[in-house]
Amino acid sequence: MKKNLVALGLMTAGIAMTPVFAQQAPPDNSGWFIGGNVGQAYVSQGSYDGHDTAYAIDGGYRWSVAPNAALGVEAGYNDLGNIHLSNAFASSPVVSHPKSSLHGFTLGVDGHVNFTPNWFFSARAGIYQWRGEGLSNDANPLYRSLKKTDFYAGAGIGYDFSRHFGLSADYDHYQANKDHLDLTTNMVSVRAEYRF
Repeated sequence: MKKNLVALGLMTAGIAMTPVFAQQAPPDNSGWFIGGNVGQAYVSQGSYDGHDTAYAIDGGYRWSVAPNAALGVEAGYNDLGNIHLSNAFASSPVVSHPKSSLHGFTLGVDGHVNFTPNWFFSARAGIYQWRGEGLSNDANPLYRSLKKTDFYAGAGIGYDFSRHFGLSADYDHYQANKDHLDLTTNMVSVRAEYRF
């Protein structure tokens, strides 16, 4: 019974807050946007275990689905840095390329939801067309240069300083695995976004 009363109370509070959001949020949050991320990329796969500076840029269009929520499409590019080898081969003179590299293009969907007039949650997911280079995780490792289409997904929490500009802390996952070369990377970053 107590659980039902708590649930009813939360639901009532949520319904009561809806007019507040409707009054303070812009009536239409549709429009074009452009954004950029700078942060740290982390790899802990196969022959690699480390981090490096990474960046991403993207842009797209969102449609308003509520006074405080918008859904849209995005396209972008990222460079997820160069990670050093972490195994015994790293100091071997036969390894002429001791670092990995990963970069690629993204195409997906995203959402932006304000849970207060200024604070927001964002999420995104889609396909990741990547190109990477690194040492394979075989019995006889080979340095390979490969490309493939995989997926990416991410989320962030941030603050809108105005209808046009916001900053967020983001976490993104980029899947990149082919032929015993696993460059799957996670990125923690700060994102700036401008909305037109």
